[in-house]
Amino acid sequence: MEAVKISEGVYWVGAIDWNLRNFHGYETEKGSTYNAYLVIDEKITLIDTVKEPFKEEMLERISSVIDPARIEIIVSNHAEPDHSGAIPYILQYAKNAKVYAAFGAGVKDLTAYYGDLAYIGVKNGETLSLGKRTLTFVPTPMVHWPDNMVSFMTPDNILFSNDAFGQHYATDPRLDTECDLAEAYIQARKYYANIVQPYGMQTAKALAACKTLPIQTICPSHGIIWTKHIHDILAMYGSWTSNEYDDSAVIVYDTMWHSTEAMAHAIESAFIGAGLKPKLYNLHFSHNSDIIADAMTSRYIAVGSPTLNNNMMPSVSSFLTYFKGLNGNKKKFIAFGSYGWGGQSPDQVYEALAASKCEPLMPAIRLAYKPSAEQLKKITEDVSSALKSN
Repeated sequence: MEAVKISEGVYWVGAIDWNLRNFHGYETEKGSTYNAYLVIDEKITLIDTVKEPFKEEMLERISSVIDPARIEIIVSNHAEPDHSGAIPYILQYAKNAKVYAAFGAGVKDLTAYYGDLAYIGVKNGETLSLGKRTLTFVPTPMVHWPDNMVSFMTPDNILFSNDAFGQHYATDPRLDTECDLAEAYIQARKYYANIVQPYGMQTAKALAACKTLPIQTICPSHGIIWTKHIHDILAMYGSWTSNEYDDSAVIVYDTMWHSTEAMAHAIESAFIGAGLKPKLYNLHFSHNSDIIADAMTSRYIAVGSPTLNNNMMPSVSSFLTYFKGLNGNKKKFIAFGSYGWGGQSPDQVYEALAASKCEPLMPAIRLAYKPSAEQLKKITEDVSSALKSN
């Protein structure tokens, strides 16, 4: 396990988790990385660590550059265990190292996880000299925990950006110039939608601060390192934090006897007729975290469910719970569903979407039993009319 040189005296010494497939309910089909960075200066510095099971992998990479006992400073930008889990382990080797974290929340969280290790709290704008280099600390609370901060290192002009600009993306190439860039952008979008989206306001403030810095490299806590495509990832974050819509509409549904599915296709026809690009997701086959990445920027969302035991389908309830926690804008919605004898689900879907910062395009659409061609045509016509008057 060799360290990867980023620039003179700066190394990636993290770990690659090829097998991670779920992170807090977020499907990570491409795995992830836990990024830690080693800075060789008068004071040897380690910026963040890795998830505890990967501690030996990180230690081996550090050891390929220097004796871990020489580490004098450990910076913890975020206390969540996938970032900080190996701190106690590293301190077994770097016995005199001092651990720096965000004043207040950072120190509190690390203490809760690992006990009192004499952490040093740093405040906004506080600096730390490493020798030829200087770290400046900037708190970014709620991007995405209260303790989050970023560290900017001069004169290298490297932003250690924590969870911002990251991706759950396992790849041997560590730089944006070496990896599958298209995949990196896909995973960055999915990461923002599933991790950062609820905190768009706070992220926008952090982004504004970042734009004032002469950044030459962005080193996030997960995924690839940005060197030549910094402008692109900053522009993407600008669009996402601004809650900009595209010309898409997301249709999410479950179905028992294909009646609700038929209604979904009738709504799809209306969206196409309005010049929109609908994307259909059957919850039998699509994961919530993939749907959220498209729903984040869609102008409309339609959610449908049959009625099962006087309730919506459990898969639809699960999606709506996930959506409520992550939705960052007030898109228009359509609730729809079919039923045999109960019929409660369309109203339940409507209420859940209304509670998720969304605005109704029209009343809930409901059909009993197997819909006829005439009924489906009317759904298309009604949705088309609502879109025209919107």
